[in-house]
Amino acid sequence: MRDLIRRIDAATPPGRDRAVDALRAVAVLGVVSGHWLVTALVSDSGTLHGASPLQYMPRLAPASWAFETLAVFFLVGGQVAVRSYATARARGTTYRQWLGARTARLSRPVAALLTVWGVTAGALLLSGVGPATVHTLLKLVLSPLWFLLVFAALTAATPLAARLHPAWPLAVVLLVDWTRFGLGGPAWLGWLNVAAGWLVPYCLGAAWARGELRSRTTGLLLLTGGAAATAALVLLAGYPASMVGVPGAAISNLDPPTLAAVTFGLAQCGAALLLLGPLRRLLARPAAWAAVALVNLSAMTVFLWHQTALMAVTATGLLAGRPLPGLHTVPDGPGWVLARLAWLPVFALALLVCWAAFRTYEQAKPRPTGPAAHEGRPARTVTVRHA
Repeated sequence: MRDLIRRIDAATPPGRDRAVDALRAVAVLGVVSGHWLVTALVSDSGTLHGASPLQYMPRLAPASWAFETLAVFFLVGGQVAVRSYATARARGTTYRQWLGARTARLSRPVAALLTVWGVTAGALLLSGVGPATVHTLLKLVLSPLWFLLVFAALTAATPLAARLHPAWPLAVVLLVDWTRFGLGGPAWLGWLNVAAGWLVPYCLGAAWARGELRSRTTGLLLLTGGAAATAALVLLAGYPASMVGVPGAAISNLDPPTLAAVTFGLAQCGAALLLLGPLRRLLARPAAWAAVALVNLSAMTVFLWHQTALMAVTATGLLAGRPLPGLHTVPDGPGWVLARLAWLPVFALALLVCWAAFRTYEQAKPRPTGPAAHEGRPARTVTVRHA
C-alpha cells in the first residue's frame, strides 16, 4: 500500500490542482451515497417496486441537501473542460478531435453497462421474472444516465460556455419557472431547465478556468446568496424542501431542475470554492491524495454501477426467504433508516466487485489525436489524469 501511495504521488504532475480532483470525488460519492439512502426496493408478493424514505418521512428532506452534489460536478467539469480545450487548441488539436477523445471516455463504460443489462433483462424475463420488476430494475439502472447525456451536451458546448456568463442561463431558469408556476404555463417548459440549469455551474467552472473566481469574496457571495435565495424559494414561494425527487410529489426540484435547485447549486459551488485552500493543504499528504486519485480513476465506473450493486445485494437478500429490514421493507420509519445505514458497507463491497469487473472500460486510454500523437512520451506505471 505504501508503495502504491508513493507511485501515485510520484506520477502526479507538480502543477496539478489536487483540490479539483477532490471536489469531483466528493460529488460522485455524494450522488452514490444519496441514491443508496433514498432508493428502496420493496418486496411485495414476489414483485419489487421502488420507494423512497422521503416519501414516508418528509422531515428527512434536509438530508438531501448533503447528497445532491451534481452542481459541484458540473462546476469541476466546466473548469476542467475549458482548460483542456485551451490546451488542445494550443497543441493544434481540432475541436472534433478534442470532443471525440472526451466523449470516448464516457461511451466505453456506458456501452458496457447497456450491454450487460440488456442481456440481464432478457434473461430475467425468460426466467419468469415479472415485467413490473424488470421495469423497476431497468429504471434504476438507466435513470442516472440522463446526467451523462447532459454532461456530454455541455462538453460539446464548451467553446460557447467558455465565453458565456452564468447569469444568462440563470435568467433562462428564472423565466421558465416564472412562466410555469407564476403564469400557469405548460409543464413541458420545465425541460428547458435541464440544459439551462446545469449550464449555470458549468459556466461558473469556465469562469474559474479563466481565473475569475479566485477571490474568497466570490465564494462567500455564492454561498450566502445561493443559500438565502434557496431558503426564500422554499419558505415563501412553495418550492419543495427536498433537492431530489420524491415519488408522488407534485413538483420535483430535480426532474426537471427548478430555480431552487439552481440557487442551491450556487451555494454548493460557493462552498466548494471556499474549500479549495484547505483541500490543497490536506492533499499535500500522499496518502490523502492517493485515495482521491483512485476514486477519480474509476469515477465513471462507480457512478454507472452503484445502482447495480444495490440491486445485486437486494436480489441476494431475497434468498433469505423473508423481507430483510432496510433492504426489502417499506421505508416508513427510523428503524428502516438505521437498517439501511447498516447495509451501506455491503453495497460498497458489491460495488467493489463491479469495479473490479468493469473498470478497464473506463481506464483504457484513448489513442492520442492531433500533433501530440506523434510526440514521444515516457511510460508510467500509474497515470493520473483529468476525466
